[in-house]
Amino acid sequence: MAKILVTGAAGFIGFHSSLRLLERGDEVVGLDNLNDYYDVNLKYARLEQLKVFPNFHFVQMDLADREKMPQLFAEEKFDRVLNLAAQAGVRYSLKNPHSYVDSNVVGFVNILEGCRHNNVEHLTYASSSSVYGLNTTMPFSIHHNVDHPVSLYAASKKANELMAHTYSHLYDLPTTGLRFFTVYGPWGRPDMALFLFTKAILEGKPIDVFNYGKMKRDFTYIDDIVEGVIRVLDNIAVPNANWKGDVPDPGTSCAPYKLYNIGNNNPVELMDYIGAIESALGMTAEKNMLPIQPGDVPATYADVADLVADVGFKPETSVQEGIARFVDWYRLYYFV
Repeated sequence: MAKILVTGAAGFIGFHSSLRLLERGDEVVGLDNLNDYYDVNLKYARLEQLKVFPNFHFVQMDLADREKMPQLFAEEKFDRVLNLAAQAGVRYSLKNPHSYVDSNVVGFVNILEGCRHNNVEHLTYASSSSVYGLNTTMPFSIHHNVDHPVSLYAASKKANELMAHTYSHLYDLPTTGLRFFTVYGPWGRPDMALFLFTKAILEGKPIDVFNYGKMKRDFTYIDDIVEGVIRVLDNIAVPNANWKGDVPDPGTSCAPYKLYNIGNNNPVELMDYIGAIESALGMTAEKNMLPIQPGDVPATYADVADLVADVGFKPETSVQEGIARFVDWYRLYYFV
């Protein structure tokens, strides 16, 4: 099987993706800088689940390290790269913008250079639904222009897509970007709504409900995300023979470049999402209704037609089922 570099291997999506690759027999080199953006102990716990596999090797390294990253690529000679490392979080980008440039821009250049100089057959990387920004045409399509981001996080992800296209065009490097839509599930990120809401409700504390609950999200369960990631990783990007410069399609190219949405294609009202958490916990939340926060968008909704057409997969896990699984994991992990 293939030798694959998974960056952000101690992160939420990186951990689950690494696990799936290891289970099918691939050799995985997991890279993570183990920063303290959220509880490092959770990252270590994820890594312990991966280290039981003899075909897993962990490297603690920062993507932005211009000396060590080229060495890693030269020594390991990866077949494919799955870049899931990033400084995440829309709201945090308002407080610490430089961390997004270091990880999501400088780090991504190092990934691209490593792939370019070491004959990597396919680079698959995390983008985000946040790139749709001020767009209001729904469902969001990869064939829409996304030129109006509303957070630096979103801008950095849009930059990744542009940078990847440049390398696909100049060096014939196959690249595929994945626009994730509000991922949730077991081993999730503590800074995200499901984790925050569950913790607060169990502790008898109020939850902050932004935009007075008038939010819609295309919540996507982690197992669905990973299935899409793996299928796309195996489906090496090729040029679109019908692409034309006078009517350019933003989602494809005459270069080996492709974008996909991975979302549930079924947006859920925030209040219904909270209701599913309450149902799974058997408790009622005290709600602190607040205005929308800077950088947030009121709704997301993924058009996944290209994902279905090219790799034959569409996320389908219901919010009720996914949240119940998360709550089971949360209670077991935190003994509550």
